[in-house]
Amino acid sequence: MEPSTHLQQIGFGGGCYWCTEAVFQTLRGVQAVKQGFIASDGDNQSLSEAVVVEFAPDVISLHDLVEVHLHTHSSTSSHQLRDRYRSAIYVFNRQQEEAALAALRVLQQDFDQPIITRVLPFVRFKASEERYQDYFLNNPDRPFCQTYISPKVRKLRARFARLVLE
Repeated sequence: MEPSTHLQQIGFGGGCYWCTEAVFQTLRGVQAVKQGFIASDGDNQSLSEAVVVEFAPDVISLHDLVEVHLHTHSSTSSHQLRDRYRSAIYVFNRQQEEAALAALRVLQQDFDQPIITRVLPFVRFKASEERYQDYFLNNPDRPFCQTYISPKVRKLRARFARLVLE
């Protein structure tokens, strides 16, 4: 049975968008990752570093994407840079909101501390500069990539081998 071509989008924020982009680019079923800044509504109207992930839900589930996200950034840590690095799942519709909230409830058992990641409506996206796009893919040997991104990708490959591209 061939996978469908029906794709969905969802946003994730939590840490540096270079790191988040690299994590999601490593997954099967992810067709594209747009790196930049996302704004929501209310108290979350400011732009915060994030990515928009385009994925095939018949290849990788929203639950799996949320699980990967929670385990590859500080999803239980509230720190002074949370405005710039808001820990969030940006949903495009009510169905995604319900699925993301359900995933957070189930996945809380993986963590000793409360998950601070919030489910927020996607309102606006602003792409980062072209020179920063595909940062890890284009610059794997740079010090930032070696220090921060490579360890996340190694952790991803070890913990989520079934979801990682070969």
